[in-house]
Amino acid sequence: MALFVFNSESKMNSFSSTMLRFILICVTLHCSNLVAAISYPRPNIVLILTDDLDVSIGGMIPLSKTKKLIGDAGITFTNTFVASPLCCPSRASILTGKYPHNHHVVNNTLEGNCSSVAWQKTQEPITFPAFLQKHGTYQTFFAGKYLNEYGNKKAGGVEHVPPGWDQWFALERNSKYYNYTLSVNGRPQRHGQNYSEDYLTDVLANISIDFLENKSNRRPFFMMVSTPAPHSPWMAAPQYESSFSNVKAPRDPNFNIHGKDKHWLIRQAKTPMTNSSIEFSDNAYRKRWRTLLSVDDLVEKVVRKLDIRGELSNTYIIFTSDNGYHTGQFSLPMDKRQLYEFDIRVPLLVRGPNIKPNQTCSLLVANVDLGPTILDIAGYNVNETQMDGMSFFPIMTGTGNSSTWRSDVLVEYEGEGSNISDPTCPSLGPGVSQCFPDCVCEDSYNNTYACVRTVSQAANLQYCEFDDNEVFVEVYNLTADPFQLSNIAKSIDQEVLEKMNHRLMMLQSCSAQTCRTPGVYDSQFKFDPRLMFGSLNPHRNKLRQTLK
Repeated sequence: MALFVFNSESKMNSFSSTMLRFILICVTLHCSNLVAAISYPRPNIVLILTDDLDVSIGGMIPLSKTKKLIGDAGITFTNTFVASPLCCPSRASILTGKYPHNHHVVNNTLEGNCSSVAWQKTQEPITFPAFLQKHGTYQTFFAGKYLNEYGNKKAGGVEHVPPGWDQWFALERNSKYYNYTLSVNGRPQRHGQNYSEDYLTDVLANISIDFLENKSNRRPFFMMVSTPAPHSPWMAAPQYESSFSNVKAPRDPNFNIHGKDKHWLIRQAKTPMTNSSIEFSDNAYRKRWRTLLSVDDLVEKVVRKLDIRGELSNTYIIFTSDNGYHTGQFSLPMDKRQLYEFDIRVPLLVRGPNIKPNQTCSLLVANVDLGPTILDIAGYNVNETQMDGMSFFPIMTGTGNSSTWRSDVLVEYEGEGSNISDPTCPSLGPGVSQCFPDCVCEDSYNNTYACVRTVSQAANLQYCEFDDNEVFVEVYNLTADPFQLSNIAKSIDQEVLEKMNHRLMMLQSCSAQTCRTPGVYDSQFKFDPRLMFGSLNPHRNKLRQTLK
């Protein structure tokens, strides 16, 4: 046994005056952890992750309580982007803090490494929840959609519980609202279609409240709630089924117009859209909003419970999405996957200790930063991990230097197609996917691209290259052209083009610290043109000829 006696003369000023009068007796093997927990109390952390929630076309409008309880009570980041505009690669980036070229999840299939055995062996042990649990300080809880192929029997089924989670309530496969199976700590729990017992968003809210009521009060907690909304099949709770009856998809300047100077996949969309296609998009838009009302209720329930328990003031709450969405932009009916703002930009709201209310921040943030930030909040040295992202914890608490913050991030996507022609669009032949009845396809094998998204005082720019036979390039000046109507790849200054070209090459091969090096518009940026168009780089040589 070990005996610790502290009196009013103690120099251990991290203890409260109450604790200085206590005699702490503990087993020697556990004293260091208990003393550390009392000396350095860590905050709780809640991450609420939505599915396909855009910010560019009004996705946050239905979430009035969420904006009030999290955004107005803390900080809203206005330039937040995903590493890939697709569920599984993006979620893998959130969990690992890595870009897709480092975690190797490229699409939503098992073959694309989504929740595969390879993912389980190489990446799950180094996710940020695994770090939180490994060090024994945080109790961890997960509820909701994990990865699209989670529960696949070829990869362990629902019996597989990833490392890092003390409590595990994970949805089998992709988002649903009824008739689904949850893995409850590795055991299947089947749900039907009774609203009061089975509606998934409400079930997640109830499970989360139960966790908060029954968890240990001696240790901080990390809670991740991953809702199905507003992902299809867009089934609203009964009380919200008639909401927003007059709402339509926003008629922004890029709605229902031809992407004349864009990649061929965008150009093939039929313009103008048929009346039935527009009605289809409007209907989907309304249904998405209706599902979000239950998410708004979930947020309110969690915040209220934390407040009742006296834990709200010591809890960081993060609200975000895995990717954006589109409904009619550039005449594309509905989906994600594209390089444009509506698909890659997401909401990010945070409240918590030392975050002043009613703040907005325009600094560039990516979802690869969520893991490093959560670890930073929890007191871990992010530099000891192999994460590509960086912690924005100092930024939102006002202790960081915004002038040294990064100016660009990487966006990667690997297109998917079918080896046979789609029956709804046989004229396009094999190689396409996600096709609609009007013969508009949302994806293809050569819809594979990488982008540098830059946000700085000097530039608001997007530079993208496609990995196809054309080596097609798209460049947008978002300051002058916020709706990305004009591709300026062939008119932009050649020196800028070559520098962005070079920067993209660097980011596509980066890892950990090298992903956080200065961007083109940083004063510390170093550019060696010889690396761009040398004899050993035929792809870049072809690109140069294309842009002449």
